Amino acid sequence: MKEQAGIAQEWLQVEVMLRERFGKVPDMEGILYLIGINELGGSPPNTFSKEQKQDLIHVGVCTLLSIEGYYEFLGRDADGWPHFEVVARPEMKGIAEQEAKFRELIIHYFAEH
Repeated sequence: MKEQAGIAQEWLQVEVMLRERFGKVPDMEGILYLIGINELGGSPPNTFSKEQKQDLIHVGVCTLLSIEGYYEFLGRDADGWPHFEVVARPEMKGIAEQEAKFRELIIHYFAEH
């Protein structure tokens, strides 16, 4: 696990990038949604249904957790939606630990994309 000060600095860089791109920093759910849209690829429709938005957040979560091997990318369905399989359950206790882990994974994701 990275040093906390290093993570804080890298997270600040992610926030600056998001603010420059979108005019504000989305909350964690919003960032997961953005990752899901990115992973869907192509040009998304102007609007998504509530169910599709939830699916995109799920794609974001799976994408991030696949970085550390918790999920495995299986492929895309006929509509181009990515699908994943659970390989192992992450051991994260409490909201604070979850948020810290997702921040690390989001930093990694944006560094790679």
